[in-house]
Amino acid sequence: MLLLTLVLIAIPTILFLIIKWKNNYWKRIGLDYIEPVLFYGNTKGLINRSEPFAEIFENFYKHFKQRGQPHGGIFVGPRPAYIPVDLAIIKNILLKDFSYFTDRGIYIQEEIDPLAAHLFNLDGEKWRNLRTKLTPAFTSGKMKMMFTTMTACTKGLVEILDEHFLLDDPVNIKDILGRFTTDIIGSAAFGIDCNSLKNPDSDFRMYGKQAFILPKRSIKNLLEIFMSQKSLGKLGVKFRKTPQDVEDFFLNVVSSTVDYRETNNIFRKDALHLLLQLKNRGKITDDKDIFEKNLDEGNNKFLTIEEVAAQCFIFFIAGFETSSTTMTFAILELSLHQEMQNRLREEILTVLKRHNNEITYDAIMEMNYLDKVINETLRKYPPLSIIPRQCCKDYKIPNSNVTIEKGTLVVISTKAIHYDTDYYEDPERFDPERFNEENKAKRPPMTFLAFGEGPRLCIGARFGLLQAKVGLVAILKHFKCTLNNKTKQPFEYDSCATVTSIKGDVWINVSKLNEN
Repeated sequence: MLLLTLVLIAIPTILFLIIKWKNNYWKRIGLDYIEPVLFYGNTKGLINRSEPFAEIFENFYKHFKQRGQPHGGIFVGPRPAYIPVDLAIIKNILLKDFSYFTDRGIYIQEEIDPLAAHLFNLDGEKWRNLRTKLTPAFTSGKMKMMFTTMTACTKGLVEILDEHFLLDDPVNIKDILGRFTTDIIGSAAFGIDCNSLKNPDSDFRMYGKQAFILPKRSIKNLLEIFMSQKSLGKLGVKFRKTPQDVEDFFLNVVSSTVDYRETNNIFRKDALHLLLQLKNRGKITDDKDIFEKNLDEGNNKFLTIEEVAAQCFIFFIAGFETSSTTMTFAILELSLHQEMQNRLREEILTVLKRHNNEITYDAIMEMNYLDKVINETLRKYPPLSIIPRQCCKDYKIPNSNVTIEKGTLVVISTKAIHYDTDYYEDPERFDPERFNEENKAKRPPMTFLAFGEGPRLCIGARFGLLQAKVGLVAILKHFKCTLNNKTKQPFEYDSCATVTSIKGDVWINVSKLNEN
């Protein structure tokens, strides 16, 4: 009995001492840091999901910036995390010294969670090899190839807005744009007509939304926050990031679509065709063939069916959510700033007139003010508000005595940089002219990180920008948008969302324009 009592006392005491020792990590390193709270570190709001993590990391950045520090240390639970503030350091991490920071440090287990083994999550050589294979699929030429897929979906978007106008009903633009991008990505990634605009309860829409629902807090995902990949691997912790029913649905869709295309040698202008070329030929070409393997390329050049499915999956969930939220925020701001909406509409109508009143790729590329509006939306509402990295080998910060040890988390706050008054005056104000050539030239590099930067720059940035522009052009060509009073103001961010999102719905009124 005495021994049991001693053990029960000793275990929490040892754990307490270990955590206290860990909480002195940055003090031992010699880096300014924020004093942590036992167990939570500096991220209680992240762990209990009471605050949007965008704001949490933005506040860390502001704390060190106000103290005149180029960087600082915080704790995610008991794990130390490095917060860079100085743009030169950020440039080194993302570009110059990228070889030290290639990884995101996301714990995945391909054998039990194959859809998680996609480009965003992978690290090391697996990421590097896959990035090399996929890069040719996202050139401007390939975007032109998929452009007709995007524009085909605008017909349904215009029709549903027209119905709301005729009924004098407010439009939940957040929901409708989510369905619009679901249809685009479903068609472009899988070659399947999702029909989400007409059927909001379609399987693609349902499972796509489900992929973004954060799991309930459990011991396993707390371990993921508190422990490194290496430690989790040693303990043999097994858990999946993709819900089983979501995985079953997407694997079945990809497998059946691939089987059908291969059996019937089907060609379609979409991303799946390019992935099938990688699966069956080892390279992406400009022809319609998906077979005729070139064995000289080496087997390591070919994608497996699981890899094809994983890339389709991330293309789908990343593409529909980030673009739809960007369009939602753009419509919201343009509804609040009618003069900007009128200016953009005038540009749209003028340019389209030169292109037979059709939305073409070349027409979209000519719309300079549209580009400014999208960029300012991405500045003010970056879809991913942080850029996570993991140091993969010891790295001495230039011009300092601080060495970031292998395995240390690194978090760059995109939102904090986008709202830093040193780079953007009155950052809460929506001003597309921040992105005219003169103003862009005045700002130093690394001040606009909506898609990241360097070798891990978002590979689908071109596609995401293009579909957001196509959606806005289709709406503003036909309708005037104003904010409906059902939209809650001031806006609140959803603390449980992985992508920057407003809490609740965004309601607008649409008025049909005279198109004579």
